[in-house]
Amino acid sequence: MKDFQGKNEWAIILGGSSGLGLATAKKLAEQGMNICVIHRNSRSQMPEIEAHFKEIQTHKTEFLSFNFDALHPEKRSQIIFEINQKLGAIGRIKTLVHSIAKGNLKPMISVEKPILQNDDFQLTINAMAISLYDWFQAIFQQKMFADDARIISFTSEGNSKPWEDYGAVSAAKVTLEAITRNIALEFAKYGIRANCIQAGVTNTQSLQMISNSDEIKAHTLKRNPFGRLTTPEDVANVVYLMCKEESKWINGTIIKVDGGESLR
Repeated sequence: MKDFQGKNEWAIILGGSSGLGLATAKKLAEQGMNICVIHRNSRSQMPEIEAHFKEIQTHKTEFLSFNFDALHPEKRSQIIFEINQKLGAIGRIKTLVHSIAKGNLKPMISVEKPILQNDDFQLTINAMAISLYDWFQAIFQQKMFADDARIISFTSEGNSKPWEDYGAVSAAKVTLEAITRNIALEFAKYGIRANCIQAGVTNTQSLQMISNSDEIKAHTLKRNPFGRLTTPEDVANVVYLMCKEESKWINGTIIKVDGGESLR
């Protein structure tokens, strides 16, 4: 028996066409949850993405996808209206998963490359942190959340450890964690739980954009007790666990999903 089958519950996944978000969509659909993916991709990327979406649909759950800029207020309102229409009288949002990876990876000092500016920080923090709050509030105001809803966002070890060219993203991750904690505190009375997952180093498109990603991966293979990188599926499995009834007393925390990598 699938955990979420027949419950009319949905997952909205912001940034669900690759990496952690896509793996999460597949895992939750496998367990009977209806899936709505918000993503932003070019036409050339869509054939591969559509193949993944067809795989999700083989689980015979409801599926929606929107190829729009999740950061655009008017587009967000339009998407939420359409999702609400699809939910009908009994459908509810069980989980909102934030997996948006849009930011500037620039050094603070360099002769050869552009350096971080104020607007780089603003764009990155807005995309990778504040957008969670914008989507959460819009859904909450429309009374679309289930009585026991789970808000899940992805952070990284860069929240406390400085990495080259990662300053703006690091600031965004810290902001994301702060927003998540306050949602956990202020919305508990409405049955909402909010947590961050701190994934270990995962070989996603986002990691590959970091200038010294090969060095990071090599170092991770040495320090991880299991001698491997974290996979998107490792993280998706924990998102699934965090949506289950048995995890309802976990609220306002950061859960490390890294095989013990951060111990060293």
